[in-house]
Amino acid sequence: MLDAERRAVADELDRLAALTPGRTGNLSVRRGDRFAVTPSGVPYDEVGPGDVPVVTLEGEVVAGALEPSSETPMHRAIYDRLDVGAVAHTHSPWATTLAVLGKPVRPVHYMLALAGGEVPVADYATYGTEALAANAVDAMDGADSRACLLANHGLVATGPDAAGAVEAAEAVEAVAGLDCRARALGGGKVLPEEELDRVTQRFATYGQDG
Repeated sequence: MLDAERRAVADELDRLAALTPGRTGNLSVRRGDRFAVTPSGVPYDEVGPGDVPVVTLEGEVVAGALEPSSETPMHRAIYDRLDVGAVAHTHSPWATTLAVLGKPVRPVHYMLALAGGEVPVADYATYGTEALAANAVDAMDGADSRACLLANHGLVATGPDAAGAVEAAEAVEAVAGLDCRARALGGGKVLPEEELDRVTQRFATYGQDG
């Protein structure tokens, strides 16, 4: 059941681990009305495809012996309201610094186009709750963004697949670091929306065929 999606989650855990300390992040991939999501509290290097739980959009675990991530409600809420294929959640340090400050990640570098531009801050709520899930979706939906900061918590990024969601999280973390340093040095120039639109179009055809 969702074998390819479970494998995709397991395959991206090294990249997720590079972004978030300990066992604090989570990743999911959706197909239809179900999604594969990282198990709760298991070291990333111990997770194989068969360890990845499969959950319905109603919250029922239908495959896997381990408990799904404590942030499963947030993944469910995002899939319920937004048209995305995968969700990555991290506590990466630069993005979390801005989340603690309650400041969005500004598009001071064009790589933020991978997240749809400026990354807004969702209101604080306790981790793993429906309130946090609603706040995250509201922040992304309201700003038409593919990512958001969770106040005093961390980062959520989405993508078409597991690799794309993690790549978006990596881009947000990199630009968050630039933004923090620019703010510390007195400001930083923000790219206009039309430039981000141009970059988004160029990204659509970037890379090698075949």
